[in-house]
Amino acid sequence: MDLVLEVLDHYLLDSFYSKIAPVSLSKQIPTKWIQFLDLNDGIIAKNTTLLLQTIDSTNSLPKISEDIYGYTPFLFNVTESTFTSVLPRYNLVREFASLLVMVSIAAWFLYLSMATFSYIFVFDRTIFNHPRYLKNQMAQEIALAVKAIPVMTLLTVPWFLLELNGYSRLYWSHPGKGWKQYLKEICAFIFFTDCGVYFAHRWLHWPRVYKALHKPHHKWLVCTPFASHSFNPVDGYGQSISYHVYPMLFPLQKFIYLGLFTFVNFWTVMIHDGNHMYNSQVVNGTACHTVHHLYFSYNYGQFTTLWDRLGGTYRRPEDSLFDPTLRNDTSVLEHELQEMDREMKEVEGTDDEREYEDNVKKNN
Repeated sequence: MDLVLEVLDHYLLDSFYSKIAPVSLSKQIPTKWIQFLDLNDGIIAKNTTLLLQTIDSTNSLPKISEDIYGYTPFLFNVTESTFTSVLPRYNLVREFASLLVMVSIAAWFLYLSMATFSYIFVFDRTIFNHPRYLKNQMAQEIALAVKAIPVMTLLTVPWFLLELNGYSRLYWSHPGKGWKQYLKEICAFIFFTDCGVYFAHRWLHWPRVYKALHKPHHKWLVCTPFASHSFNPVDGYGQSISYHVYPMLFPLQKFIYLGLFTFVNFWTVMIHDGNHMYNSQVVNGTACHTVHHLYFSYNYGQFTTLWDRLGGTYRRPEDSLFDPTLRNDTSVLEHELQEMDREMKEVEGTDDEREYEDNVKKNN
């Protein structure tokens, strides 16, 4: 996140913090608190000659992506506004506030843009005709996701703070590393996080945990792309933990990390789009995840079917998901609905507050 944060600091946040928290405030803060909170004491900013010398000397340093963010520039030169806020770039309060807002906005943008793109160009709209599609479902999905994203971000920011302060194994460049090593890192990330999501997801299906956290996401028996981030925020955060643990334990190139962060969001939208283009025995794609929403207790994995196969929870998607003729067969649909209801009662009991689009429950 240091690369993104430096871009924002250079173009926006240095100036913003200089205005809302000017360095002149340091006069009103005891010295011990300035030191304890890592604030700017204003000595450099008060002396124009010293300020210009500091800017020149800082910008003359080698452009290295340091482990700890905020002390030296990497992508851009520092400017006068870099030193005129009581909250320097490396201050934890500033970093926390910046990340909370920045990541929330980025997450909203990724969710809404990707889900909208999928809805327009990929989503199978015959899902609207399914007897288990809910009344005003898409609006409910969006409302829950938009509310959940800032809370998920709040829970996630401490991981980013650890990264910014040198506690991860993220790096920008490494002598001798080429595309083969980078490819290995990507594969290792997918393998590790696929395992982490599987076990987190299975934990979320423990009865008490399911009722407390995961049930809101399973309100959507048949999904639109907007269901992808429609979670209880603690649920969404819990499933994401392995994405943040990985770079704490294993080396990962920073730009690849940002790319994987985007890819995970894309994948999450994609497996909820209802467009069953393939029936892979390896990839845990849209069809596998559709089975999970229909029947609850199968296909917990994120990227592959490996952990479901090892854990005995893999279920091959039915042929009716891929064959329009079977999908429109009344007897096939009736069998699907009966099994859905049976699985739902086993997991949730008789407590079903869903309001279906046709206002008919259970007896379609």
